[in-house]
Amino acid sequence: MKKTILTAAVAIGAAILTIKVTAAECAMPSCCGGAQTETVADAQAKPDLLTTCPVSGEKLGEMGKPFTFVFKDQEVKLCCKGCKKDFDKNPEKYLPKIRAADKQ
Repeated sequence: MKKTILTAAVAIGAAILTIKVTAAECAMPSCCGGAQTETVADAQAKPDLLTTCPVSGEKLGEMGKPFTFVFKDQEVKLCCKGCKKDFDKNPEKYLPKIRAADKQ
């Protein structure tokens, strides 16, 4: 009896973990291979008014909540966490796009 209860408990636990992983996978944008789970913002940072991702050109919010972080006192919004790798390779390429939105 104890073995049956233990086996059932393990099976239920595995099913719960499977459901959570499946739900997380459904939230993943297909283009970037990662969900937007991390958001870092700073109240002192200059806001990012750009409505598209400076890296991919995708409209922000179409793939879920934008991935937001601060780079050199400038808030940066990307369509997903996956685009941050490209941003980090050459941030000076993307910052002018963000700053140009301030002037519009």
